[in-house]
Amino acid sequence: MKHRYLPMTEQDQAEMLATIGAESIEDLFADIPEEIRYNGVLPMSKRLSEPELLKFMHELAARNADFERYTSFLGAGLYDHHIPVVINHVISRSEFYTAYTPYQAEISQGELQAIFEFQSYICELTGMKVANASMYDGSTALAEAAALASGATKRKKIVVSRTVHPEAREILHTSARGLGLEVVEIGFHNGVTDMEALSSAITDDTAAVLIQSPNFFGCIEDIRAIEPLVHAQKSLLVLSVNPLSLGLLESPGELGADIVVGDAQPLGIPASLGGPTCGFFAVSEPLMRRIPGRIVGQTIDKEGKRGFVLTLQAREQHIRREKATSNICSNQALLALCASVYMSTLGKMGMQEVALLNVQKSHYASERITKGSTLSLEFTSPFFNEFIVKLPDGADIKDLNAKLIKAGYIGGYDLGLVYPELQGRMLIAVTERRTKEEIDRFIDELEAII
Repeated sequence: MKHRYLPMTEQDQAEMLATIGAESIEDLFADIPEEIRYNGVLPMSKRLSEPELLKFMHELAARNADFERYTSFLGAGLYDHHIPVVINHVISRSEFYTAYTPYQAEISQGELQAIFEFQSYICELTGMKVANASMYDGSTALAEAAALASGATKRKKIVVSRTVHPEAREILHTSARGLGLEVVEIGFHNGVTDMEALSSAITDDTAAVLIQSPNFFGCIEDIRAIEPLVHAQKSLLVLSVNPLSLGLLESPGELGADIVVGDAQPLGIPASLGGPTCGFFAVSEPLMRRIPGRIVGQTIDKEGKRGFVLTLQAREQHIRREKATSNICSNQALLALCASVYMSTLGKMGMQEVALLNVQKSHYASERITKGSTLSLEFTSPFFNEFIVKLPDGADIKDLNAKLIKAGYIGGYDLGLVYPELQGRMLIAVTERRTKEEIDRFIDELEAII
């Protein structure tokens, strides 16, 4: 069975060439010197029919260890949470699915309302006054927060804890080079930021202190103790948070944060082999005009009807480049809609319930692990839904995870890849999707392999 994919006939091609004054397709490449052209046939498979191509792609996709066929205990920034089916139903509507960004904003009332609702949810969740229309992801949002803090304080020193996600710190260092910022990293003790080292590092030239809580190890930082250290030097406190944890934990706004960022992936967004995700960015009112990206506001039209407008556009595409606070070039409106539908579906009580299930199930798993003689916990600090397991000396985590995959489990993250001092430690995540039976079988399998 053969049929054309592209509606281009030989006559169409001939008319196009005649219009532009070319005799053949080859004439279009005349400006490319012969010596740098690729001569020969590219090493590609033979042409496939549509049924053959679909079969091939399905077989290729089946090689992935997805969350439906494997039981996942892998977190480290992307998590296997339940995604209500209503989310895909809403975002698959063409008016949302095909919308990119509202350049002619005021005619895109549905898209603007969706963004406004997302902003409102983020403000309520974080306890902050203003949130933007979303960011590319949580890691880039953290780097943007450092840039905002430097501009607001006219200082160049950024202090960041090593308990912040390693990828976020890498992006921070990359951005800092372009902005001329000095980045100082602070070590950790018992899974949380070393308070003595932090206190010594904060000086009168510090623009901001960047803390993640729950942090990369899953531990909950003592923000109440950190906040006065930061504000005593008139620096800004930037918190990176797991939004789902805020169903139980005190909001960053109440803890004195100036900027709150994070990744909305736990809020109804699939892991999708690592992305894309959606970042959020919220600030206190004095920093509102420095927020990157854009803000959607609610108003009324001349007839008194509810309407939505873009009230702030601080990126360089919209205003003079030298006055831009950021060169962010994309938001994640569709994935922000996922998060909005998720929070709307669960409501306040549902968010609390899911957060509590994450805490209870992860703590059950940690207690189950400590009952055996093979495994132990690395830290004793309070944690949300991730914790670090110390394996016996000489354990090969790469080999261990390969064996777990064969048994039907996606194992934890090898911390030795990014923390040399944590060789032989595995970061395990337990979400609300894991059942008691799955947790028990996973730990039994882990101990048996070791």
